[in-house]
Amino acid sequence: MLDTVLGKLARQHDPNVLIGFDNADDAGVYLLGPDSALVQTVDFFTPIVDDPYTFGQIAATNALSDVYAMGGKPITALAMVCFPEKEDTAILEQILAGGLSKRVEDDCTVIGGHSIRDEEIKFGYAVTGLINPQRVLANGGAQPGDRLLFTKSLGTGVISTAIKKGTAQPAWIAAAVKSMTTLNKVAGEVLSGAYGPVHEEARPFQIHSLTDVTGFGLIGHAREMALASNVSLRFFASKIPVMEGALECIRAGDIPGGLKANRDFAECLVQYDAGVGEELKTLLFDPQTAGGLLISVAPADADGLIAALKATGVPAVEIGEVLPNAKPMISVME
Repeated sequence: MLDTVLGKLARQHDPNVLIGFDNADDAGVYLLGPDSALVQTVDFFTPIVDDPYTFGQIAATNALSDVYAMGGKPITALAMVCFPEKEDTAILEQILAGGLSKRVEDDCTVIGGHSIRDEEIKFGYAVTGLINPQRVLANGGAQPGDRLLFTKSLGTGVISTAIKKGTAQPAWIAAAVKSMTTLNKVAGEVLSGAYGPVHEEARPFQIHSLTDVTGFGLIGHAREMALASNVSLRFFASKIPVMEGALECIRAGDIPGGLKANRDFAECLVQYDAGVGEELKTLLFDPQTAGGLLISVAPADADGLIAALKATGVPAVEIGEVLPNAKPMISVME
């Protein structure tokens, strides 16, 4: 909706805007100087778990993710709070404490924020990061032959819906919460070559495109990558990591509204092999909270990057490949 409205307005021309809202990328990038640029993003939402501290952690993890998805380092954050006037402020304290715990983990400083009275609780952050402008990892740039890697499992949307219905099993909740509170920090540092020289040619892996899989689901964010890169993508259903309990939630009808919207919008671009199951087809559109990173990497570097990510505790797997631009835009094989 916001994209539709912004697209109708006159756009300012500023040569320092390296990536703006018209790129459909994960965050905006603004040039400060030859070796420095800002990465800026904002994200907030309503509670998806009952525990306020955990909700704060999830909201913080989710908001930070878009900076990592550009290859940046978060440095400051502004809290955004909507909170009922008559609600117990101890709940708000726990939400903020949960968010702060993730800010401390990433060494990202909360420097202020804004709150309003609202009948429904909402919480999140506007995050500012830094990046070398020569090292921006945009969602465009994927090349035919690249391998597609993914760093988390799918399923937080349907499991969150089951949590709200009171039908989620404890093991499913634990797996979803662990995923949603795990920062993409370590993965981002491996991808951006944070520990190496600042020169682009010194980056240890040839990463051509990067995005995080969040509210639009795997297919929605894959669509953005394909469009920005002028390529097609192929996924292998058997290799896509699935969170414990996710398929069971789909069979039980625990389908969030966002999943249905994602599917209605993007499934027209997808072609499936006959053997791909209906539950997995559905899961490909599941809106993720603090989801994993989708990486397009040169084929010669795919195995090395997977090994490097796994060595740091990131469970990266290869789930597909990049093809020349053709129809269908996205295909899913068994």
